[in-house]
Amino acid sequence: MAAGVGGEGYLQLFVEEGDWYDSIVLGTLLPRWTWQPLPRPARAWLRNYLGGTLLYFASSFLWAFYIYYLKRNVYLPKDAIPSNKAMLLQIIVAMKAMPWYCGLPTLSEYMVQSGWTRCFSSISEVGWPLYFIYLSIYLVICEFGIYWMHRELHDIKPLYKYLHATHHIYNKQNTLSPFADV
Repeated sequence: MAAGVGGEGYLQLFVEEGDWYDSIVLGTLLPRWTWQPLPRPARAWLRNYLGGTLLYFASSFLWAFYIYYLKRNVYLPKDAIPSNKAMLLQIIVAMKAMPWYCGLPTLSEYMVQSGWTRCFSSISEVGWPLYFIYLSIYLVICEFGIYWMHRELHDIKPLYKYLHATHHIYNKQNTLSPFADV
């Protein structure tokens, strides 16, 4: 059975959930005619990209405002605040990486909606013990994937040179900012 429970009807739950997310993010930010005709994976990628970018800027700006303005002399000495140029370069690096980071959740959503992977819509379908086992396996796989992705960013020279090296420039106290969180 695809997706673990009830075949096509069951998969429709995940398609409808993706459509609901599209309506929330894309429907709020863009006119319907710009995104509605796109294939589902393209809409999912666009939703992830716009939502991820908004979340990145909102959380980074709020954290920077709190640390550098409201609590300026509490957490950091004055000379530890990064320059505007350093923060701008960190934003540029994050914006280079964002389209790539949106690919995996888009692929995952496509795999779930197509029935290529087992997915459950509620914990009651598997029970708490099995849920925690699946959650543990998921977290191990994610950590394994993140480790290897980071390692490949170091090993594949063009990726390191044009994308990841800039990230390592900002690892000193007076250059690191909330905008370097990608």
